[in-house]
Amino acid sequence: MGRIEAQFKQVDVLPMVKHYMNSLGLYQLFKKYVPAPNNSLAEHAESLCIITANIVCDNKPLYKIQEWLAQYSDGLTNESVNAEKFNDDRLGRALSALFKADRHSLMTEASCNAIKIHNLLTDEIHNDSTTITFKGKYANPDPVAIKLKHGHNKDFRPDCKQIVFGLNIVADGHVPISYKAYNGNTSDDTTHIPNWNELRSLINKEDFIYIADCKLCSSKNLDYIDHNNGFFITIIPKNHKESTGFREYIQNNDVQWSDAFEVLHSRKKNETNKYKTHEAGKNKKGYRIIWVHSSSKARDDKNRRMKRIDNAQKALEELMPRLNAYRLKTPKQIKAAVDKICKDVKELIDVKITSGRKQIYKRIPSTKRQPGEAVYENKWSFKYGLEWKINELNTLVISKTDGLFPLITNNHILDAAEVLIMYKRQSYLEKRMYTKKTILEVAPVFLKKESRIEAVLLLYFFALMIVSLIERNIRMNMGKEKIEKLPILPQGMNTKKPTWNNIRYFCRNIHLALIFKDKIPIQTDVKGLSQLHEKICELVEVPKTAYKNLHDGWWLFEDT
Repeated sequence: MGRIEAQFKQVDVLPMVKHYMNSLGLYQLFKKYVPAPNNSLAEHAESLCIITANIVCDNKPLYKIQEWLAQYSDGLTNESVNAEKFNDDRLGRALSALFKADRHSLMTEASCNAIKIHNLLTDEIHNDSTTITFKGKYANPDPVAIKLKHGHNKDFRPDCKQIVFGLNIVADGHVPISYKAYNGNTSDDTTHIPNWNELRSLINKEDFIYIADCKLCSSKNLDYIDHNNGFFITIIPKNHKESTGFREYIQNNDVQWSDAFEVLHSRKKNETNKYKTHEAGKNKKGYRIIWVHSSSKARDDKNRRMKRIDNAQKALEELMPRLNAYRLKTPKQIKAAVDKICKDVKELIDVKITSGRKQIYKRIPSTKRQPGEAVYENKWSFKYGLEWKINELNTLVISKTDGLFPLITNNHILDAAEVLIMYKRQSYLEKRMYTKKTILEVAPVFLKKESRIEAVLLLYFFALMIVSLIERNIRMNMGKEKIEKLPILPQGMNTKKPTWNNIRYFCRNIHLALIFKDKIPIQTDVKGLSQLHEKICELVEVPKTAYKNLHDGWWLFEDT
């Protein structure tokens, strides 16, 4: 009688991730652009697919990926036989090979596959950038790789070096379709023209609407897009004359506002944010200026102004006991201290320096009088104080600009409300950046070579694309089937908008049970797969066979 053994191997969301990776053709693309030497024990394509899957499922440093992979390939055993060849050295060499490959063409083909297979609409594309922070000196930079530099760090770590990561997403499901990594000291306003040209080549058209933050709003950027038959929507910075001129005008004049739409506040329950728009005409180059009033922003602006006033009054009260001593003895010194306190509210608070005097008799020093004489002279002693009050008139005038921000566009077909709706979708791009930094944990990057850092960023882009496609499909199909919510949160709680993190948590206990006889598998069974799991697979458009027909080497990419 043969020896009977049982093994249990992790499954969770990896079949789902593999299905999406296969739909994008990632293994074939890696094999095409990053071929491995003939004497290699494993293809670079397999290594790169494993790194990508690890980023999506449970991001680990390179030196821990072998241990992570063993849960799927070898299960609960003392030896990681199948995962052994995917050690950190082999994975690192695969990243080095990827750096030397034509990564732009690889990304382009994968993005085209995503657009074609998932029918992504490319009429509206959003762009933004963030920083990826690195700790360490990185004192010997690779001359041909991206440069880690100090710059405007969006993680509030100006002491650390960084890379600028630019991302483009389509409005349809907020799926990334391209990215670009820049040196850490690159300014955003210099990236838009080359980025727009690359998008035009990727989707093979110019008439898409390009939406970005205020760094897009320069004459050079806007004119280039307009002259090449493209469209743009962006916000005008406060220091531009189109912005300052209208703010001064509205303080003394009334304008006609049109109701745009209203939405429930994303953070405050039972609070509605109402938007209004005002067409302010065109600038000298014929671009439309649309002013927007947000009721939520108006409340926030008012609260921030009142907080500044309260802080200034508190600081003035704390200054009062310190007057007439040390370096606060003269009106000039006191005025300098008051101006520093009221720097942000100088038009909102009127401060007056008061003074009182009294006559005193001061004895003349002995060096200036005859011996034996006691001579006194009359002196005036001044004592200063402060009086202040809120300037109600200026406060009322300034409050007329609460909740306002201006948009500029060269699209003359869309009405103002549609332009605003498109611009407000820019917030979804910020959420994609949040996913990359938190769920996919792009930092810290446990790599020493800039070339491998630059290569792994492409894999993070693919991981973010996969996560976005899964979230898009499950929410879209929930809408089609009129499913309002799914009980996939901890303790069976419901969610109306499932995220990848929710799905990953819900599928954590799915595993593969195998029965071996003389080390030959005679029976396999997937455990922990409930009807709700099967429904999730249906909603994310993953066939049931991805879980039902698992075999011993299912985790390999080369067999698919």
